[in-house]
Amino acid sequence: MSIRQTAITNAFRVLQTTGLSQLFAPFTQGCGAVFMLHRVRPARAGGFQPNRHLEITPEFLRATVGRIRANGYKIIALDEAVDLLKSGYGRERYAVLTFDDGYRDNLEYALPVLKELGAPFTVFVASGLVDRSSELWWQALELIIAENDQIVFSSDADEPTVCETVDEKCFCFNRLVAHLKNDVSEGDQRAIIRALSSQYGLDLAELADQEMMSWDEVRELASDPLVTIGAHTHDHFALARLTEDAARQDIEKGLERLEAELGQRSKHFAYPYGKHNAVDAGAAEVVGKFGFASAVTTFPGVLQSASARDLMLLPRVSLNGVYQDPAFVDQYLTGAPFALYRAAKWLTSGFGLRART
Repeated sequence: MSIRQTAITNAFRVLQTTGLSQLFAPFTQGCGAVFMLHRVRPARAGGFQPNRHLEITPEFLRATVGRIRANGYKIIALDEAVDLLKSGYGRERYAVLTFDDGYRDNLEYALPVLKELGAPFTVFVASGLVDRSSELWWQALELIIAENDQIVFSSDADEPTVCETVDEKCFCFNRLVAHLKNDVSEGDQRAIIRALSSQYGLDLAELADQEMMSWDEVRELASDPLVTIGAHTHDHFALARLTEDAARQDIEKGLERLEAELGQRSKHFAYPYGKHNAVDAGAAEVVGKFGFASAVTTFPGVLQSASARDLMLLPRVSLNGVYQDPAFVDQYLTGAPFALYRAAKWLTSGFGLRART
């Protein structure tokens, strides 16, 4: 576990053992929560799992549903949650379960658990990943680094990066992810991944076949009354890093593919990546023009009455695979961790800057 992950774990333990989160809850709890998940599958062995934060086990999913309900929350569909949010605070709090991207394990593992528990959920599908025309680049990068002891990032590299140990592989992965997300365009990002995959013998279409649902499987999932299918663009680009026209085209193509394959237009949207470097006011404005009932980010937080004023930028609670502890779910629902996170961010940014000047 990294230093950052250890610090987060310790912070949650302090909130739990001191009761501070319950003390703050009347002010931070809000009216509901939208939980964000990606994958549900049995735990994997091995020390190098840089995408582990995207995976939880079926057992933890079951435990999470139990903790949500034990805290007095009703798990409802996203449609109902948006209606309740717009109508103001009600008598009971509510939670929504959402899954991003369209992994096959949503059908194989998540659906059986949630169907048994009677818990509705939404799956936001990136149509290009189902078409096998887009790149599951974060998974590809993990596989390439896992299977090689040296990586050459590009033809301009002076020498290969050694990645023999788990720590070296993690360093290599994090270095390249930072470069792909921050230093190059979305188009160049995919070109680099395609080149690396070709260089190291990884078939990207075959990888998508292994990990992502087919359209027949998406239709099977969508046929269940507990399931809502939402839009997640076509190529899974970070919209804030695109031109307005390119962002519009990626959203539109994803919507059109979903409608063509499923026979109905998606009412809800999830931003790929969903963080501040991928979502901004311009991206939200573009999304809003498509008439979605809601759009969810990965901005951490619970739903407050003020959230109804900006349905195109709803926060979510990430069920991070690194922290699969039901006690964490209790803390999330108080809203206290997110309030403290925002306070810490304010202290270390704006306030701290003013204090130094």
